[in-house]
Amino acid sequence: MENLHDLLVKRHSIRKYTDEPVDADSVCLILEAALLAPTSKSSRCWQFIVVEDKSVLEQISECKPAGAHPIKKAAFAVVVCADPSKSDPWIEDASIAAAYMQLQATDLGLGSCWIQVRDRYAADGTPSEEIIQELLGIPDVYPVLCVMTFGHPDETRKPVDTAKLLWEKVHVGAWRNVDAE
Repeated sequence: MENLHDLLVKRHSIRKYTDEPVDADSVCLILEAALLAPTSKSSRCWQFIVVEDKSVLEQISECKPAGAHPIKKAAFAVVVCADPSKSDPWIEDASIAAAYMQLQATDLGLGSCWIQVRDRYAADGTPSEEIIQELLGIPDVYPVLCVMTFGHPDETRKPVDTAKLLWEKVHVGAWRNVDAE
């Protein structure tokens, strides 16, 4: 395991994957990371659907006209949904779990990409989440937040240059209007 800072600097969205499968132990560790994620009032309102079938991945990739292409080539994807009746901040709860999965994947040398589904639409105007719910049999009471793709990277991304971090976005003690200066 690397230290957390190194993982954060190294993690990037990976949209191109090789055809190499991901071993079952790595898939399990990624899912375990999601299950370890904190939730509001320990509600554990999230649900995760693992999809490995290439034909299903291709169908999911058609849930919106742009930005979903990494799903098609991923070794596997995890559909992240949650039960809003169990947690008012379900979006935050599910988002933290998705981010934990990304960090675990990076630690394993795998790539990942967040594919936004909530508030996205297919070319015909159908909500993307409804397409995925129908395709995977997800009950309507579980809105889909995102699809997380995973696989062996088929692209190289440079680590983040920490010298270029936007420290002007950090305010200490109170808001400081940097635009007025």
